Amino acid sequence: MSESSQYLLLWLEGPLQAWGHDSKFGVRDTLNFPTRSGILGLLCCARGAGGPEVEWLAQMNSLSMEVRAYARTNDKGQPQLREPALCDFHMVGSGYDDSDPWQNLLIPKTSDGKRAVGGGTKMTYRYYLQDSVFAVVLEVPQTQVEPLSDALQNPVWDLYLGRKNCVPTELIYQGVFADADTAWQQAQVLADSKKRLLSYAIIEGEGDGEVITLNDVPVEFGRQKRYRDRRVTLLEHQ
Repeated sequence: MSESSQYLLLWLEGPLQAWGHDSKFGVRDTLNFPTRSGILGLLCCARGAGGPEVEWLAQMNSLSMEVRAYARTNDKGQPQLREPALCDFHMVGSGYDDSDPWQNLLIPKTSDGKRAVGGGTKMTYRYYLQDSVFAVVLEVPQTQVEPLSDALQNPVWDLYLGRKNCVPTELIYQGVFADADTAWQQAQVLADSKKRLLSYAIIEGEGDGEVITLNDVPVEFGRQKRYRDRRVTLLEHQ
């Protein structure tokens, strides 16, 4: 821990969440936990920052982030089985009248603006986590503590859990703490109040659990998005 850092506690709870890291247009998958790019994107929404944010990302990417998932319990206080991912089927660009100038703008076209071969309608499959709860403890530099705290409590843009239709049902901002242990203690208090049990954790680097390589470290946002890899370890709670 850097003496000039503090730890931000985020609580991510809602009926649907989606944390994609390699999805294409036709199939938009989701991981079983929030990505670094998703969390930093959420903070950018709160800040109203829609540009490349290269310098800000470089500063934030050098700091630690841990995610913990919490399962719902049954009447006996035992963890329930995780809900399966929800698949939502979309037709994009169908039902529009291409002779109407305004409706024609909503029909997908090729990169040069021409009508796509076979029509402009596109089929997409979008996957969502159901009834999931995550706590995220993110190390932040001292200079970012006040701006990020203010932004999360008074966001410039709407905050959502991965995709814009994934609305949170609990306050995302849960405070800033001097060290990670204190932040996790507060997360446990909140989990206990909701009768949730720790299910698994995602730590950065290689550990004794399942090691996963993700391309989810944002180097540049905006129109020309760029990412780099990181390795994380999934630790199942016994």
